[in-house]
Amino acid sequence: MNILRRGRLTIEPDEDVMRFTSSMEADKRIFDADIEVDKAHVVMLKEQSIIAEEDCSAILRGLDIIQKEGITALDASYEDVHIALEAKLIGIAGEDTGGRMHSGRSRNDEVAACIRLALREELINLMEEVSDLVMTLVNNATKHHETIMPGYTHTQHAQPTTLAHHLLAHASAFLRDLSRIRGAYWRTNMNPLGAAAFASTGFPLNRRRTAELLGFDAVMENSMDAVGTRDFMIEAIGTFSNLMTNLGRLAEELILWSSSEFDFIELDDRYSSTSSIMPQKKNPDIAELMRAKTGTVHGALMSVLTICKALPYSYNRDLQEATPHLWRAADAVRASTRMATGMVSTMKIKKENMKRASSEGFMTATELADTIVRKTNTPFRTAHHIVGAIAKTGKTPTLSDLDELASDIIKEKLSDKGLTEKDVREALEPKANIKKRTVTGGPAPKETKRQIKVIKKILAVHQKEINVIRKNLDRAKEKLDRATTSQ
Repeated sequence: MNILRRGRLTIEPDEDVMRFTSSMEADKRIFDADIEVDKAHVVMLKEQSIIAEEDCSAILRGLDIIQKEGITALDASYEDVHIALEAKLIGIAGEDTGGRMHSGRSRNDEVAACIRLALREELINLMEEVSDLVMTLVNNATKHHETIMPGYTHTQHAQPTTLAHHLLAHASAFLRDLSRIRGAYWRTNMNPLGAAAFASTGFPLNRRRTAELLGFDAVMENSMDAVGTRDFMIEAIGTFSNLMTNLGRLAEELILWSSSEFDFIELDDRYSSTSSIMPQKKNPDIAELMRAKTGTVHGALMSVLTICKALPYSYNRDLQEATPHLWRAADAVRASTRMATGMVSTMKIKKENMKRASSEGFMTATELADTIVRKTNTPFRTAHHIVGAIAKTGKTPTLSDLDELASDIIKEKLSDKGLTEKDVREALEPKANIKKRTVTGGPAPKETKRQIKVIKKILAVHQKEINVIRKNLDRAKEKLDRATTSQ
């Protein structure tokens, strides 16, 4: 009979109930983490003289066998990986030995620890992948400080900018995502073990020792909170959602820019498809799927928020339903990040098409108004009125056109106030427009080069932190390996 049900319960659930309650499919993600948690807990139990050394050794040998055989060797009739694994261990080592592994522990603190271990690996990998994406955008921007393109507001031609400036806008957003993921990692990498069901245990557990062996940065202070919260999961999916929103915006632009109407880029064949009926088609399917997966991740966040809403402390079985959403969101965001890096690094830039589009839509109107202000001391709102009136005509204005309008609007000619034909021509030149935008954050080549230096500096700090995290976890793994092999 089921080792968990045989004391209090006398009837086994039928197959339909088992399917309804089972988490075995989702638990594939935490199988290895569960083994690590079991090993650390057992080593600590022995060190605290809660179990005998020979029992510790036998349990660790059994766990090694189970790990080598994999989750598929476990009895799938159990409702979760934790009980299935314990039952397998008891089958190997006997109940008098294997039955001691769960001393001072509940599935509640066990599963919380396993999820945190598995999630932190996803977060580290995602940090590395976002870092790669930021560097890819920066490397591409380095080649395009002088590549003029239209800038848009409301999807309408607005002002000229450069491809470097546009790519760095995305890089800046992803850099903030990287910071958010780092924060989520820190709050995920905390040890709930020792909380037991929620009220801790009468056994003299050493929670700091299991934290040390598993590479946790801290011990969760309150045992009820340790098993009852999934805020770390909500925060992680929240950062995934923010990142996916930014990835979705990038995807949308890649889709638009690769259309015949824009024709700014051509996506590499490996990130494209064709039509089953229209042989001329080259479709941006990968970018479209990336855009769609934003909805998948946002949906996961809404699901977990709703599952956790109004749950009383401490543990409730509802929390089991949250975990599959976490893994689905993690898979979607990591794959999307890698796809974005691949598309940006391989896309073909059509510089001449971008430049040609920059001459359409009177995008230099703002600079023309600014020039009138600087040269004639006319109030900006008045200059805006004059340039707006000339824009309505659809003409490329000359000084005489502006004088004519100014005479009607302010009863003076702008040429009489110091504006020259050369000033007008320079204001209407996109390249000259851009070079004037040297304000911090602007598109002037001098400024985008500075922005790249800043981003690289921040990125280097993040990469250093990621390396430190990896080294800390490697050291913890070495400690656990030494502790288990010495038994």
